[in-house]
Amino acid sequence: MFDIGFLELLICGVIALLVLGPERLPSAARAAGRWIGSARRMMTQFTSELDRELKADDLRKELKKAGDVGLEDVQKTVRDALDEAKKYENMVKPVQNQLDQTNQKVASALSDLWDKDGTPSISRPVNSSPEKAPEKPIDLNKPSPSSGDASDTRS
Repeated sequence: MFDIGFLELLICGVIALLVLGPERLPSAARAAGRWIGSARRMMTQFTSELDRELKADDLRKELKKAGDVGLEDVQKTVRDALDEAKKYENMVKPVQNQLDQTNQKVASALSDLWDKDGTPSISRPVNSSPEKAPEKPIDLNKPSPSSGDASDTRS
């Protein structure tokens, strides 16, 4: 901004010493430093705020441009996908009907395999009745009547 070299600063310091004197020069230098510091802080805040506003404005423009283009692309893609799905709708309906019929057949076949009491009927033959328990318990220590050997004892 300003091109002030060491020689110019030295001349300003000598003039300030002559005008203010040695008693008031330190307090004047402190006050000048505070003013320069506050001016620098204000300038830094101003430039950073200006940069933020410019970036925000650019971002708004990009989002608006991208949002408009993206929305149109999405709408076009959805419309194209719906049109494509309508083309294949007549192919899907017969297959759906076949699946429904098969599902009904499987459901009826499975319901035939289960009795009303909740037991599977596949575990015993269809025309059989449950076996009855023998009237007398079988003694395993006695010889069987079919063996014919009375001396055979089992332990």
